[in-house]
Amino acid sequence: MNRTHKAWRVGDDIDTDQLAPGAYMKFGIADIARHCLEGVRPDFAGGVRAGDVLVAGRNFGIGSSREQAAAALVQLGLRAVIAPSFSGLYFRNAFNVGLLLLTCPRAGEITEGEQIGIDLANGCVLRADGTPLPCEPVPGFLLDMVQAGGLLLQLKRRLADGSLPRHPLRA
Repeated sequence: MNRTHKAWRVGDDIDTDQLAPGAYMKFGIADIARHCLEGVRPDFAGGVRAGDVLVAGRNFGIGSSREQAAAALVQLGLRAVIAPSFSGLYFRNAFNVGLLLLTCPRAGEITEGEQIGIDLANGCVLRADGTPLPCEPVPGFLLDMVQAGGLLLQLKRRLADGSLPRHPLRA
């Protein structure tokens, strides 16, 4: 872990409509992303840079099952979302589109604008002063999905290289 990431803070209960506002759902993901979090952080979509991280409070991603809520953050170049808890649907959608989520009970200690590190090998976030904040382990298959850029890209790659196992009922 040599790279640091700028932290953007939001509070508890950030729902999918704040991440991907319903009024823009008829447009493509680039348009949706331009309005990401505008109701709570009007400066976010225009100010976030590739590699930055979003640090949230509890219940991040509650609400509908729209995968655009995670895809908008990928479109904006976010490295990860760090929060004490996530909606189950959002959690799966995020990894499916290649967004890393870190469940960190002490995420609230990270300050706005702080430069933090992500140490996946040791399962923690490193604060600017070097203090490690332990995170719940992310299963390897989910890390592989993030590395591939999401589930569809991972499956395409595995189909192309022949590493996707054949269905046991089909010969």
